[in-house]
Amino acid sequence: MKQIKRCQWVKNSDKLMQEYHDKEWGTPLHDDNKIFEFLTLESFQAGLSWRIILNKRRNFEKVFANFNPVVIAKFSKIDLARLLKDKGIVRNETKIKAAINNAQKFLEVKKEFGTFYRYMWQFVNNKAIISKIRKISDYKPQSREAKIWAKDLKKRGFKFLGPTTVYAHMQAVGMVNDHMMGCFKRKEASNLK
Repeated sequence: MKQIKRCQWVKNSDKLMQEYHDKEWGTPLHDDNKIFEFLTLESFQAGLSWRIILNKRRNFEKVFANFNPVVIAKFSKIDLARLLKDKGIVRNETKIKAAINNAQKFLEVKKEFGTFYRYMWQFVNNKAIISKIRKISDYKPQSREAKIWAKDLKKRGFKFLGPTTVYAHMQAVGMVNDHMMGCFKRKEASNLK
């Protein structure tokens, strides 16, 4: 049986991480609700491992109204208190407040640009940046584009989305194709727009 060649960072990972890599990570995304899900999860991941977030993802989805920014933007102090008690998510008050705030700001951007993805993809000139990553040490924590976008997000009032978190988001949603040379997903992700 032929073994699938994946990025080195997922080589010794569990099935959940492999599925995330194989089905989602680095695939160009243009669905606003899915983009909002990734932005939210990335902001909660700050300072934690992605594995922790993936393991809690279904719980996040449940308590954060399937990542519907319209619903989350209206969350009240009662919702905040409910979320702070939920052991199925990361119970960080600052991050929870940021998620609510970011839902509001996300909707403002959608109103201005028609879609969030139209706004988002302009930071890479509407085309994925294709990296040439041969070894783990070739990965970088951020990029010039991530710094520019993070600065714009901050100006628009978004929280917990600095250049490193924004770059992780860009990798996740395929704005940057950081699949390693030889990974089966690299060519597939490069052919999608």
